Amino acid sequence: MTLLRVRDFEIHPGFFTPDAQARLVADLRRILAQAPLVQPVTPRGTPMSVRMSAAGTYGWISDRKGYRYEPVHPSGVPWPAIPDTLLAMWQSLVPDARAPECCLINWYDASAKMGMHQDRDEADLSQPVVSVSLGDEALFRMGNQTRGGKTESVWLRSGDVVVMQGAARTAYHGIDRVRADTSTLLPKGGRINLTLRVVT
Repeated sequence: MTLLRVRDFEIHPGFFTPDAQARLVADLRRILAQAPLVQPVTPRGTPMSVRMSAAGTYGWISDRKGYRYEPVHPSGVPWPAIPDTLLAMWQSLVPDARAPECCLINWYDASAKMGMHQDRDEADLSQPVVSVSLGDEALFRMGNQTRGGKTESVWLRSGDVVVMQGAARTAYHGIDRVRADTSTLLPKGGRINLTLRVVT
């Protein structure tokens, strides 16, 4: 489908076909059997509404000690490898970038949100972030380099991919809401968001 550009964000609607999405979900089941989803808390101790895990050399952690990348799951096991399908997508969309070192896995139920934030915990902000949506539709809001000001929103559907590089790499963005029962990909509903990034 046609590439969309919104505020320097590159949106690739329907990048993954339904069959490819189903294969990705099977890959994720294997990953989550080894590194189960956890409900992180903010440094202030407030539980987040999403549940998280990861694949790759590093996973992103949020707890009382702060936000950071760690080489092991909170249980102490190493993170599983990033699926080859996602590595091929990365190479296709951002061929000049270094190989991703983390695939963050976020699971949203119908009530979950992700407030406006920047991805700035990585060492090299010149490297892109690539985001994959699976499952129920989500309202993705895109902002500016600083908090506040005008924003724009778009509904992300299962199989859509967003590339954040250039000015979009450090722009504020978030998920305002998830529209329940808009996909049959996940048997229990909800949305999975995968974000691949270079950490070091």
